[in-house]
Amino acid sequence: MRIVAGAFRGRPLVAPKGHLTRPTADRTRQALFNVLAHAPWSKALGGRRALDLFAGSGALGLEALSRGAAFCLFVDKTPAALQAIDANLDALGARDRALVRRRDAGALGPRTKADGPPFDLVFLDPPYGQGLGEAALAQLVAGDWLAPGALVALERGAGDPRPPTPGFEMLDERVWGAAAVAFLRWP
Repeated sequence: MRIVAGAFRGRPLVAPKGHLTRPTADRTRQALFNVLAHAPWSKALGGRRALDLFAGSGALGLEALSRGAAFCLFVDKTPAALQAIDANLDALGARDRALVRRRDAGALGPRTKADGPPFDLVFLDPPYGQGLGEAALAQLVAGDWLAPGALVALERGAGDPRPPTPGFEMLDERVWGAAAVAFLRWP
């Protein structure tokens, strides 16, 4: 696993040990970021505040930082994932543009002053087939985590049913191998 493009291009990433985490494949990450870079409804990553929920290795948020995002908050509840994110941030020298929080992404609660302003870009990569993406979307809204017009990339298994996304505008949906990614916009 490596960073696909940007300032950290080609740099290797470590993933949490064990089977609790399924990192987003390099090709899927590259395709996801190509959509974000070239879709008519998307904006440049430069200067954006990103939130990486169910972060695992942190690959999605780290890719965003590599491509110009100003900041990323990484959220995961497993110690192995948090250790991997910390190791990756240190290896890339990106700690000054990031925070790592141990939280359950499906039970975020309200955004606090320590979390900073609302986020422009959110990556949701929950375990497939458990409905955790729906819970996290509801928490993002209820906890005031989203800036107006925020984009959300919600990954699920290609065979999983599309989750309901009340209040969000469905902009696009793509399937790459075993992964389906819905691109949503908060009004």
